[in-house]
Amino acid sequence: MKTKILFLSLMTSFFAGQIQAQNGTRVNAMSDEISDNLDLRAVADIFGDSKNLQDFERRLNDPKLQISNLDLNNDNEVDYLRVIETVDNNTHVIIVQSVLDRDVYQDVATIEVERDRYNKVQIQIVGNEYMYGANYIYEPVYYSTPTIYASFWLNNYRPYVSNWYWNYYPSYYYAWNPYPVYRYRNNIRLSLNINNNYNYVNYRRSNHATIIYNSRRSNGYERQYPDRNFSRRNSNIANRYELDQRRTSRNINARNDVNYSRNRTYNTREIASRRNENQRDNSQNRINSSRDNASQRTEQRRDFSQNRVNPSRESAPQRTEQRRDFSQNRVNPSRESAPQRTETPRDFSQNRVNPSRESAPQRTETPRNFSQNRVNPSRESAPQRTETPRNFSQNRVNQSRESAPQRTEQRRENQSRDNNRRS
Repeated sequence: MKTKILFLSLMTSFFAGQIQAQNGTRVNAMSDEISDNLDLRAVADIFGDSKNLQDFERRLNDPKLQISNLDLNNDNEVDYLRVIETVDNNTHVIIVQSVLDRDVYQDVATIEVERDRYNKVQIQIVGNEYMYGANYIYEPVYYSTPTIYASFWLNNYRPYVSNWYWNYYPSYYYAWNPYPVYRYRNNIRLSLNINNNYNYVNYRRSNHATIIYNSRRSNGYERQYPDRNFSRRNSNIANRYELDQRRTSRNINARNDVNYSRNRTYNTREIASRRNENQRDNSQNRINSSRDNASQRTEQRRDFSQNRVNPSRESAPQRTEQRRDFSQNRVNPSRESAPQRTETPRDFSQNRVNPSRESAPQRTETPRNFSQNRVNPSRESAPQRTETPRNFSQNRVNQSRESAPQRTEQRRENQSRDNNRRS
C-alpha cells in the first residue's frame, strides 16, 4: 500500500513539473520581443475615442478590447497599465506605466499634447527607448477632433493620477493570459479605426515635453534587466520601425524563397513524374507494339492458314454448283429450252392452221372479215341486204295495201260523179 502511494506521488509530481515547464515555455515564447506586445497605434486610437484620461485608462485595461499583451514580470498574466499626467502651461505629458510589483513601475510610452499660440494642438505618441528604441514616434491624424482635447484647457483642470496600484485594481478589470503575437496583431488590426491616419516620425516637436518627462520617469524593469535593452536585443537596428521594415522584407524574401522552393520541388516532381510517365508510356508502347505485332502475326498466320485450308470449302461449292449447272444444262435442256422451242412451233402452227390463242386474234380477224365479206355476205353484211329487199317488198306490198283503198275510194268517187252526171 505504501509503495502504491509513493508511486502515485511520484507520478503526480512528474506531471506537475511537465505542466509547469510547458507554461514556462509558453510565456517565454510570447515575450521574445517586448515591443511586439503593445502597439502604439492602438494606444493612439483609443486615446482619440476617450472622453478624459480616466476613460482612457479604462480602455487600456478593458478585458474585452485587450489592447495590451504585455507580461513583463512573467507571471502569465497581462500587466495592468496605469496613467499619470504632468502639466506645464499648455503642455501635457501623459505617461503609460506597467505595474510590475509593489511600488515597481515601468514606463511603456508617453503621449505629448501641446497647444501653440494659434490654438493648434499637436500630439505625439512616443515609445519608451528601452522597449522600442530611440525616436519611435507616431503622430495620429484623427478624422474628427477628439473630445478629450476640450478637457485639457479648462480653468479648474487638475492633472490626472491613477488611483490603482499592485493588487488593487478597478472592478471592471481582471487579468487574462497573454496571447501569441500573431493573434494579438490580428486583434489590433481589427480594432484600429480605418478613418484615422498614423504617421511615423523620428523627431520630437516639443523640447519642453522632454524636460517634463524626465522629472517623472519610472524604470523599475529596466534596472532589473539592463541587458534586455532594445539595442542589445536587436543589434544594428535603430528602433521598432526599422525592425518592422526588415521583418517585412524578410517575410517577403522568405515567402519568395518558399514559393521558389515549392516551385522547384513541384517542377522536379513534375519532371520526375513526366519522365516516369514517358518511361511507362515507352515501355507500354513497346509492350503493346510487341503484343500488336505478335497478334498481327498470329492473325496473318491464321488468315494464311485459313486461306490455305479453306479455299476448297469456298471453291468446292462453286465447282459443284457449276458442275450442277452444267449437268443440268447438259442433261435436261428440255426443262429450260424446250418450252421456248415448243412454243415457237406451236405459235407458227397455230398461226398457220388456226388463228390461235396469242397472236391469232389479230390475224384471224382480218381473214375472217375478208372471207365473210367475200364468201358469205352473211352475219354482218347480210342483214343489211336482206333488210333492204325486205323493205322493198314490204313497201310494195304495203303500197299495194295502201293504194287499194285509195283506188276503191276513187272508184267510189268516180261512180258518184258518174251517177251525178247521169242524174
